[in-house]
Amino acid sequence: MIQRRTIGIVGVGNVGKAAAYALFNQRLASEIILLDVDHKRAEGEAMDLMHGQMLVGNVSARAGRYPDMADAQLIVISAGASQQSPGETRLELLERNVRIFEQVVNELDEHAPNAMLVVATNPVDVLTYVTQELSDRPAERIIGTGTLLDTARFRALLGRHYGVDPRSVHAYILGEHGDSEVPIWSNATIGNQLIKDGPVVGKEFDENTMHKIFEDARDAAYQIIERKGHTDTAIGVVIARIVRAVVEDQRSVLPVSVQTSGAYGIEDVCLSLPAVVGRHGIDGRVTPKLTAKEHDGLHASADVLKKSREGLSL
Repeated sequence: MIQRRTIGIVGVGNVGKAAAYALFNQRLASEIILLDVDHKRAEGEAMDLMHGQMLVGNVSARAGRYPDMADAQLIVISAGASQQSPGETRLELLERNVRIFEQVVNELDEHAPNAMLVVATNPVDVLTYVTQELSDRPAERIIGTGTLLDTARFRALLGRHYGVDPRSVHAYILGEHGDSEVPIWSNATIGNQLIKDGPVVGKEFDENTMHKIFEDARDAAYQIIERKGHTDTAIGVVIARIVRAVVEDQRSVLPVSVQTSGAYGIEDVCLSLPAVVGRHGIDGRVTPKLTAKEHDGLHASADVLKKSREGLSL
């Protein structure tokens, strides 16, 4: 019997739409179900996707409600509130998103209890933690997109600097998907050569240049938002990469937001670590040896995330 792949997307704003397009274009699902509080919008996005079916293949897209997701193997949560006023605090915005997630997770636990969840709404690490607290499903089946996008940006910029294919660059950004994230220079390689040991393809490791590359990766979202108002395309591709790892049981090692489970002495927080991603969700963490500075940076990132949860009512 040929297995059908049903993927749900809750929240069809810019990110949800980009994820749907990436999944559709890469033919990662037999059926994509779009759900949004604005049902007509979800219908419009599904119709628009379906008009490309002749060029992509037999991938179905439709708008649906929560009961329609009963057979979904994986559901992406990209729903969330945006800032209502310039004076709204981060905690107030986060609190509103937690209330949205309470409703979403309750519906998904009722109608799609066996589906894996991929959280894409920001602040993604805190909302991944919140989802794990709210849901009855095992925490290992709830994944946040985490720093996979930051790592992709990082490798792209490093590849440009060294003049090599970014897929030949192996370097991680770990910790928070945000300002406290940590570049792991100690393990960064190109062609199995440590960048710090340089020269690589004739270029020495220059700390000032490398720090600027990291800053450009870390702050890319601010630059993109300043120019186009939002980010969506790359995170859509990131979501598709996680989905592929799950539905094809690739057991890929990806920097995604997970419970730390004591790694590096960090407890009770979700942040990005290299994790084994397959059809069962998270099936192990990879904990590369870090320098003292990187280790301290990861702990500082965890502290930032824990502090950001203070005052939340769960």
